[in-house]
Parts: sequence; structure tokens; C-alpha cells
Amino acid sequence: MTIITFTIILFFGAIAAGTLGSLTGLGGGVVIIPLLTLGFGVDIKYAVGTALVTSIATSSGAAAAYIKEGMTNVRIGMFLEIATTLGAVLGALLAVFLPTSAIYIILGFTLIFSSVMTLRKKNASIDYTAPGSKLATTLKLNGTYPTPDGIKKYNVRNIGAGFSLMTIAGVLSGILGIGSGALKVLAMDTAMKIPFKVSTTTSNFMVGVTAAASAVIYFQRGQIDPFLAMPIVVGVLFGAFLGSKILMAINVQLLRKIFSLVIAILAIQMIYRGLEPSLIKWFPDINFPKL
Repeated sequence: MTIITFTIILFFGAIAAGTLGSLTGLGGGVVIIPLLTLGFGVDIKYAVGTALVTSIATSSGAAAAYIKEGMTNVRIGMFLEIATTLGAVLGALLAVFLPTSAIYIILGFTLIFSSVMTLRKKNASIDYTAPGSKLATTLKLNGTYPTPDGIKKYNVRNIGAGFSLMTIAGVLSGILGIGSGALKVLAMDTAMKIPFKVSTTTSNFMVGVTAAASAVIYFQRGQIDPFLAMPIVVGVLFGAFLGSKILMAINVQLLRKIFSLVIAILAIQMIYRGLEPSLIKWFPDINFPKL
């Protein structure tokens, strides 16, 4: 395969990843890493570095629009970025010592978790105006967001639990190169009782900063390849724009179910890829299929 052909395939694969990521809320990284590792045999640490650069680009593009609409809570995002940034740096440093097989397994289980989170039903019975925590009031984290019925107020709760989950999300982002958006939304939507739309848009705002923190370490280690990153970043940005245009014309719930199934299948393949060396060692007489 020539370099030009490889670049074209990456570009169109990135468009598909960006489109699906935009429509489902999972981001393009969950498709880009399996595409590079399972499809083209790229070393997973280079795939992670590429996905981090992609996350920075896509987050930066979408975050500006959400902030303009008044949906993103910038104060919450900046506060929780302390946790995710520290976690991302720690994760990127830990990735040096983790064997490739362990990264495959961790990524596989994280993709399964993201797939399940995509299908979960949103809790519509939460009273977002209930009294929040004193720390949230002190830090001025409570806010408002626009709805079809006008501007509504919400109060933030369980700051400690949210901060802890954000640290874990940052560690996973640093190790795996994905935005860990599902875990970030879980922290804000479920633990901190922030409205779902505010959670998702604030998570998107945070993803770029989290990725940038760990991308610096991957760049210093030489694990960000410009020839991989360039067509993928452009393709994912184009795909995200395309996804936003077709969002209202399709059945998003059906797409989420299909995409979650595909992600679950890819996750199983990633886990198998990670377990393969051990399986061959433990059962030398069995001819395991190669992925």
C-alpha cells in the first residue's frame, strides 16, 4: 500500500469516526484507535498519541459553539480540569510502564463501559433546583442553562465524588487517548446532579484540555506521528461537522444502539488482542486465531 492510498483511507475512516462520534456523543477516539490498531496494525501507543491530538481538535471546535449557546458551565469545567489534568499526566506517565497487552485490555473494558453508558436512560426525575453543597456555593459552581421553557437554574452536589471520578477519567484519557467522556458525564450527571445537556457540553469543553496535558508527554516520547495525525484530525473535524448537520434527519436512538453494538464488538477484539500472548503461553497446543 502506498503512502497516498494509506492517507486517503485514514482520511475517510476519520470522517466516519467523526460523524459517528458526533452523533453518539462518544467522540472519534473510540473508532480511531481500533481503526489504527486492528485495521492497520499501528502500535497502540502511536494510535493513542494520534487520538489525543484528534481529541484536542474536535473539542476545541465544538466547545466554542456550546459556550456561545450558554450551555457549558465554564466554572465547573475549569474546576474539574484540575482533577482531569493531574490524572491525564499521571496516566501518560503510567503508560510508559504498562505493557501493550494491558493497554489493549484496559481500552477494551473502557469501550464496553462507554457503549453501555451510551444506551442508558437519562433520569428525568431529578430535581436540579434542590439545595446543592456548600462547597459548590462557595466556588460559585451553580448555574443556569437554556431550555425550550426558558432559562432554568441548577445546583451542584457531591463535589468530592465528582472530583474523584474526574481524576480517574483523566488517568484513563492519558493511558488510552480517548476523551473518557462517558465517565466524565457519569461524574457530572449522576454524581454531581448536573443536567445532562450541561454535563455533555461541559465534558466536551474539558476533553481538549485533558488531552493536551497528556499529549505533551506522548509528543516528548516521539509517539505522535504527524503523518498519522494530519489526515485523521482533518477527517474527524469534517465528520463532526457533517454529523451536526444530519443529526436532526435520522433516528439517533437507533444509531446509538447500532454504534454501541459495533463498539462492543471492537472492545471484545481489543481485549482478545491483549489476552492473546497469555492465552498462547497458557495453552500452547491450541491454535488461536490471529486478529
